Amino acid sequence: MSGVVSERIMDKKGCGCWAVLRRGGGRSSALRDSVNSIPRTSTVYDAATETRYLNASNREMYPPNEARLSSSDAPDPVVEAESKAKCQLLQFTFQELKSATGNFRPDSILGEGGFGYVFKGWIEENGTAPAKPGSGITVAVKSLKPDGLQGHKEYMAEVEFLGQLHHPNLVKLIGYCTEDDQRLLVYEFMTRGSLENHLFRRTVPLPWSNRIKIALGAAKGLAFLHGNRKPVIYRDFKTSNILLDSDYNAKLSDFGLAKAGPQGDKTHVSTRVVGTYGYAAPEYVMTGHLTSKSDVYSFGVVLLEILTGRRSMDKKRPSGEQNLVTWARPYLTDKRKLYQIVDPRLELNYSIKGVQKVSQLAYNCLVRDPKSRPTMDEVVKALTPLQDLNDHAILSCHSRMYQQAAARRRRKPDGMPPLQRSQSQGQIQSQGQLRGIKNSPMHSGKHKSS
Repeated sequence: MSGVVSERIMDKKGCGCWAVLRRGGGRSSALRDSVNSIPRTSTVYDAATETRYLNASNREMYPPNEARLSSSDAPDPVVEAESKAKCQLLQFTFQELKSATGNFRPDSILGEGGFGYVFKGWIEENGTAPAKPGSGITVAVKSLKPDGLQGHKEYMAEVEFLGQLHHPNLVKLIGYCTEDDQRLLVYEFMTRGSLENHLFRRTVPLPWSNRIKIALGAAKGLAFLHGNRKPVIYRDFKTSNILLDSDYNAKLSDFGLAKAGPQGDKTHVSTRVVGTYGYAAPEYVMTGHLTSKSDVYSFGVVLLEILTGRRSMDKKRPSGEQNLVTWARPYLTDKRKLYQIVDPRLELNYSIKGVQKVSQLAYNCLVRDPKSRPTMDEVVKALTPLQDLNDHAILSCHSRMYQQAAARRRRKPDGMPPLQRSQSQGQIQSQGQLRGIKNSPMHSGKHKSS
């Protein structure tokens, strides 16, 4: 779940989102009970409490009618911020966007969320006029459902944040439409859709080099938000909110849950808990105290998804493997077991040092004490050199096999079997080592990636 919700301009409607791909959003009374059972007053928690949180649910946290945590959720006047943001955006008429999307025809739908539908459209390069399909500028038009889970104030949250924040790793908001009861937002079109789509919904695996590039780009986006003059906490960092352009450059989308970060002597922001189970930091869920380190935890979860090819929560897997953090954490600091959790679809086409560095970074982002987690600037610094590594595991295996065969040829004494037989034995032994990696729990095929 994600949504266009700013705590500074919250109303009683809940959370929703736009996504490049369709997502579910079911809720149940059982979910509400599990959420309410999590303590939210203590600022200290242990491993057992964290495990209870991690295994609670893979659905959205806090249905729309859930009670607020504190008075800080009350709406604040944002007329000045709205006006400033709007001045930098194009103002479309409803008829212009209707024509740009071909009358909002069904075959132009890119996705659907709590906010409403997202349509593909075309506009002229220098203005708001609609263009013929395939000409002008391709855009994504998000339309608010009249009876949607989000209202006008949530819509304005998106305008407020993306209207003022500009960075290569943030999706560009081009304009908006507020005509009568119509509420629409116009974004740049991201050709390759979401990271979620590439990791979990496509048969062709996303190459390791692209995974590192995407992780670095997303990290730069978060670092920009946290280091801004007025810090912003993204609060809904996950694979479905990371969109990709034609060159696999990552851009953060959907700022509905974004929250102005603490300033001055304040250490955190107290707020009601919203987000997505499996990604939200445990201390935030249990206390309502929000910091930039909450985003760092979410980034660690996404790093695990990139590394393993597994979803943060997957109820289709065995009980001990449903929560990715719980399952993967013991492997991250054990170099002998680490390669057992690497996405098997990569088939050894990954950097050995890269996997080691990513696993260590993920572990650091997921530590239980939020103060011990790295900053996003430190994460960017750690990820940057990983783009240039070419020590692929498959090349290392082939090189080792060749070296072992050559060594046997040099050491062959009189009376030993023929050279050809010696080479074959060496190759069989080396291939056995290769099979040892492939026959690990992740490479055995017993638990196929979703």
